[in-house]
Amino acid sequence: MAGLETPDSGTVEINGQDVTNVPARERGIGFCFQHYAPFRHLTVRRNVSFGLEVRKRPKPEITAKVDELLDLVKIDHLADRYPSQLSGGQRQRMALARALAIEPELLLLDEPFGALDAQVRQELRVWLRELHEKISVTTVLVTHDQEEAMEVADRLAIINHGRLEQIGRPSEIYDHPANEFVMKFLGSATELDGSWVRPHDLVIHRDASIGGWSGTVDRVTHLGFEVRVDVRLATGGTTWVQLSRGVSTELDLHPGDRVWVTRTGLASAELAPSGASLRPAPVQTGAGRDEPDGTGERIL
Repeated sequence: MAGLETPDSGTVEINGQDVTNVPARERGIGFCFQHYAPFRHLTVRRNVSFGLEVRKRPKPEITAKVDELLDLVKIDHLADRYPSQLSGGQRQRMALARALAIEPELLLLDEPFGALDAQVRQELRVWLRELHEKISVTTVLVTHDQEEAMEVADRLAIINHGRLEQIGRPSEIYDHPANEFVMKFLGSATELDGSWVRPHDLVIHRDASIGGWSGTVDRVTHLGFEVRVDVRLATGGTTWVQLSRGVSTELDLHPGDRVWVTRTGLASAELAPSGASLRPAPVQTGAGRDEPDGTGERIL
C-alpha cells in the first residue's frame, strides 16, 4: 500500500485507483511508525509542517494547518519544544499530526503504541478513536495487541505468516472465528471435549445432578477483575474457566475440589480442533448503517 515495496503480483488500489506503479511520494499516504522517526533538530511545529513545506504550500496555509492539527492532537502548548523534550505519548501525537498534515487519502500506522507503557497505550487508544471520528480518514493500523485491535478497529484483517485468515468486524471474528488460529489469536480459548471454546462461555458448579464434564480443580488464579480456574478433566486433558470475582467467591474453589464444567447457553464461539469454521464471518462490503462504505474506516 505504501509503495515502499513492489508486489510480486496483483495490484494495489486506493479509492478505486490503481497505484501499483505510482511512487510512494505521489500516493498521498500518511505514515506513522512505531519509533516516530522525528526530525530531532526541528521543533514540534517544524516537524508537523515539514510535509507541507516540501510541497511548497503558502506559509499562511502552513501556519493555519499546523495550528489546527496541534490543537486537534492536544499538544499546541508544546509547539516550540524539540522531540527530545517530549514524553513518549507526546511524540506519538506529534507523529500523528505530521502524518495528517498532508491530508492523506490513507493513513498507515505501524504499531504506533508499541513502545509505550500499558497505561499510556490505553489512553492513546481512546484518544485515537475519538480523533479518527473527527478527521474521518481511512486508517490501516498494524498491531500485535489483540485488545488494541478489538477496541480501535471497525474491521479486522487477521494475518498469519503472510496468509490472510479472516476479515470482518471485531465482534463477528471473535464470535465466529474462521479457524483455530483466529480463535486462539483473538481472545482467550480453551479446549473442551475436542472443541475450542471461550473460557467465559464455560460454567463451573459442584452439583453432579446438573451434569457436564467432571474434573478436579488444579489451580485458582486471581487476576484482578477475573479469576482463572484450571480444571483437570476426568476424561483426560485440562481446560480452564474464566469466572467473575463474585462467582468465584460464591463457589469458594480450591485445588483438589471436585467440580463439573458445562457450556453456557450463550456460547459465543466454538471450533472443532481441525480448524474448520462452524460459522465463519463474511467479508464485509457495501454500504449501510452497519456496513460503512470504507470512508474513514479503521482497519487493523
